[in-house]
Amino acid sequence: MVNINGTSVENTRATLAISNRGFNYGDAVFETIKTISGKILFWEDHYFRLMASMRIMRMEIPMRFTPEFLESEIKALITANALSESACRIKLIVNRAVGGYYTPNQSGVEYMIMLEPLSNDLYLFNDGAYEVDLFKDYYVSPDLLSTIKTNNRAINVVGSIYAEENSLQNCLLLNSNKLVVESLNANLFLVKGKIIKTPPIIDGCLKGVLRKQLIDIIELLPEYHLEEASISPFELQQADELFLTNVIVGVQSVTKYRKKQYENDVAKALLAKLNLKVRLS
Repeated sequence: MVNINGTSVENTRATLAISNRGFNYGDAVFETIKTISGKILFWEDHYFRLMASMRIMRMEIPMRFTPEFLESEIKALITANALSESACRIKLIVNRAVGGYYTPNQSGVEYMIMLEPLSNDLYLFNDGAYEVDLFKDYYVSPDLLSTIKTNNRAINVVGSIYAEENSLQNCLLLNSNKLVVESLNANLFLVKGKIIKTPPIIDGCLKGVLRKQLIDIIELLPEYHLEEASISPFELQQADELFLTNVIVGVQSVTKYRKKQYENDVAKALLAKLNLKVRLS
């Protein structure tokens, strides 16, 4: 079952209008959310990022789009799919209502919620080989549009194909200033000694929900100093660790970048603290 504007529809019967603005122009924003046994992880952060994304896209936010309303819509869909005792991946999409060309001719919005079951409740550490390299065919713009999740994901699609063609598990993206900002599907953290760095939002990285959770955790650790600072490609080979974060995977340690092999002690420790935070939330 999927939820289309408040109506539950069987997946096989769900349709999208050919004039849908998300389909035609990428005029849509979305959130990818993890739930465990019907509980939405980090819901407040997801909700406020969605509202900020809609404002950046100059979408009119309906009065009914309260945290309580959208939360109830997500939970109702979980129940309708008989997944209340499972972990789920939720995708909540909001697109501007049909009408117009580049310039909309109405201000309303539509929404759709989809889900799929996940095999694990808590985050598991993957200590298998995970090799990355730079994707340099196209660059991220260091502006607000790059910090939100819209349907304009061409660089992520092309980069993912490049990674597959080159037997890589992921690629790191550069902005137009040739600074490393993130991976194809996650935020980036770099460990060097007692310093943990992550690119700042102004460099064009996604304003990730798990990024925020890890920052909050790291700032409470007296043994490490967190820096939100630009990362150059040169720094990657000088680092002790690289790890990636998103709400579905949690923390993914990078094992290799070019000829550099990395440790994973900090990533493991942070993942344990993240799981504790999930349990207590």
